[in-house]
Amino acid sequence: MAINPKLCLLLCLFCLGDVAYSTVFTLQNRCSYTVWPGTLSGNTAAALGDGGFMLAPGASAQLTASPGWSGRFWARTGCNFDNSGSGKCLTGDCGSLKCAGGGAPPVSLVEFTIGTDVSDKDFYDVSLVDGYNVGMGVRAIGGTGDCQYAGCVSDLNGNCPKELRVTDSSSGSVVACKSACAAFNAPEFCCTGDHATPQTCSPTHYSEMFKDACPTAYSYAYDDATSTCTCSGSDYVITFCPTGSS
Repeated sequence: MAINPKLCLLLCLFCLGDVAYSTVFTLQNRCSYTVWPGTLSGNTAAALGDGGFMLAPGASAQLTASPGWSGRFWARTGCNFDNSGSGKCLTGDCGSLKCAGGGAPPVSLVEFTIGTDVSDKDFYDVSLVDGYNVGMGVRAIGGTGDCQYAGCVSDLNGNCPKELRVTDSSSGSVVACKSACAAFNAPEFCCTGDHATPQTCSPTHYSEMFKDACPTAYSYAYDDATSTCTCSGSDYVITFCPTGSS
């Protein structure tokens, strides 16, 4: 059977296009301790990195997402897993080494929606809406557009109000800082009920504390204006415990 050379060329270009439009996430650990990144896909795509893995201090890992991918990344701390991957974590726990669901709050999140081709915008943010456990930053590489840095460089655990603190029962140290919604479950903090719209859910002194410490991170549910970033055709570096925007 003869092979149509034009069809072969088109197929090759299609394959190359898929490679060109893929997005590479580089996860790097600048913490002084091991973290276990968790990943969760928000669409039908398989979870990147099998849902979770270990990342030692100073180590990095690369994960590749296909066009249109959406999902989130977070850091788990104080984890203990057996050879089968069963175990739990002190913060950000998802029930096993390879996450099938999201991390338990309070947890810092990086959220992405990737465009379907190189000219589409990617949307990304660092969110503290579910609380804080580890500093996180996102830097765009090689893209076009605004491509802002998003992140939380400050260590909020050290300045967390007593009523929001999560402590390690064995050491007594603060390992995470709850959101006001998780701590008090009140509509004005959760943006629910009579406070379920941007007009009726205003910043609180708790969300303002998060915002002051981390100006480019989501501090509460309707903190879109200064927290959602866009870029086109970019790869991204996600840093745990960043020391700055570089």
